Amino acid sequence: MARKTKRTYRKPVMNAGGDMSASTGASGHLSGQLTGQGRANTAMPIGPHRSTPQNDLPVSVLRQRYQAAVDKRRTWLAHWQDCYEFALPQRNGAALQTSGGKRLDRVFDATAPDAVEQLAASLMAEITPPAGGWFDLEPGGNVAGEDRAVLTEQLGRAVRILQGHFDRSNFAVEMHQAFLDLVTAGTACLRLESDDFKSPSAFRFAAVPLRDLVFEERVDGKMDAVFRTLSLTRSDILATWPDAKLPAIAKGADDAQGQKRHTVIEAVMPHGPERSGYGLCVFYADGGGDGGGDGAHTACDDVLFRDHFDVSPYVAFRWMKAPGEIYGRSPVMKALPDIKTANKVVELVLKNASIAVTGIWQADDDGVLNPATIRLVPGSIIPKAVGSAGLTPLDAPGRFDVSDLVLSDLRDRIRRCLLADRLAQVDQPGMTATEVLERASENARLLGATYGRLQAELLYPLIARALFILAKRGELPDIPIDGDVVILRHAAPLAQLPKRVKAAQVLDWVSRIAGLGPDAMAEVDVPAMVHWLADQFGVPEHVLRPHLPPEVLEGTS
Repeated sequence: MARKTKRTYRKPVMNAGGDMSASTGASGHLSGQLTGQGRANTAMPIGPHRSTPQNDLPVSVLRQRYQAAVDKRRTWLAHWQDCYEFALPQRNGAALQTSGGKRLDRVFDATAPDAVEQLAASLMAEITPPAGGWFDLEPGGNVAGEDRAVLTEQLGRAVRILQGHFDRSNFAVEMHQAFLDLVTAGTACLRLESDDFKSPSAFRFAAVPLRDLVFEERVDGKMDAVFRTLSLTRSDILATWPDAKLPAIAKGADDAQGQKRHTVIEAVMPHGPERSGYGLCVFYADGGGDGGGDGAHTACDDVLFRDHFDVSPYVAFRWMKAPGEIYGRSPVMKALPDIKTANKVVELVLKNASIAVTGIWQADDDGVLNPATIRLVPGSIIPKAVGSAGLTPLDAPGRFDVSDLVLSDLRDRIRRCLLADRLAQVDQPGMTATEVLERASENARLLGATYGRLQAELLYPLIARALFILAKRGELPDIPIDGDVVILRHAAPLAQLPKRVKAAQVLDWVSRIAGLGPDAMAEVDVPAMVHWLADQFGVPEHVLRPHLPPEVLEGTS
């Protein structure tokens, strides 16, 4: 049995081009990984006689897998439709609707839509704040001590470059839309593509609606096999994939003007264990090829484009997942019975209010009074026969005073399920620091499981894809986030909360020690504690004096 060689990292240096390079030990773990030579993700156009590459699935197999995935998703569509209709009607990601159409016809209570937007905004602020600073890169445990300072400086430069591209891109806009999908439907998908060099940022984000996506889940739980349905014209296809192979279809009047749309499927599938990365195959959903016009149609004629991704452009993530299911479940799904009930109660209250305002009337049809022509408006004169009772109001069959109690209870439960009363801004300006920390600790407990899933399914794949794009463009070296050499740290407010709670406990301990007198305080290393608290609260090191070892201080005294 061969002995496993320990991986080590030695002597990182910055070359003339500003890239990181490293010399490694006998294991050669990092040979060429920090040299800035990221492999370009170049297009691989398929010509008419190009053979199918190894590990690329035939389009017939992809179409069968797509249909099987659609069948598994079909049971979710009605559930998603209800969630969007009552909780996020302005962004219906489950059904195709015309732009500008009415989407609030069945919504009478705005508690759920308001709570959904608050929860999505809170997730944005707690996990990926637009102000930045929500991720950091640090040297791993296998980096030698004398090399950590150099590598830390180089990784800090990489973080600043990466954060700058995030700030200049449309990340904040699309990430917020993805969080809305996550809160409403339980599953969201973000696509990260490389933008052209004329754009201020190398990144271009898009929150993909669920109606266009179907997923497959691997045995390890990763939901990285993606099928996306697109409706594109020939010009759109060429603009998206310049090297796409367009079949010689019969050109009608609409297609001659470039207006005819073709339904295509973009499949991004992970390769087998013998090959890393992902394969891309774009093909017609209904067999759009015609064999070059000679009637000899084959499956290869349906393929528009094939390519390879080292890192998948799709980042799919879920709120929570039940065992045996592929798609996630959302807090809106848990609150949906209360949302529908509150919506119905408000609808009945409004109907009762209209009856209370206009009333229900009865009259004798005596030939003088015609009920069909009566209009109950101020200043109107309604004729009646002598001796006739005229119009007589009917009493309402019941009172809706109890509706206030029912609605109050329903709205409280909706806000509690959607964490609106937990993550929203507190209207208590007199809260102490301890109360603020206790409230933040409660929020972390409520979001603990979801936050852990978002770290694995959103944050790490997102940063890995972003680093790969910048490495391909030559702006950054190829940085391996493997935990040995480089560690990705989530530095958002929600991730910093455990440190602040621990710091509060230490401060409380120090205040108790101070009550025991100077002898007890003499046992506390105050300079070391100040530096440790600065690290816990995220204070930059340059605002602190250098912390010298005790032997150095004794030699200078």
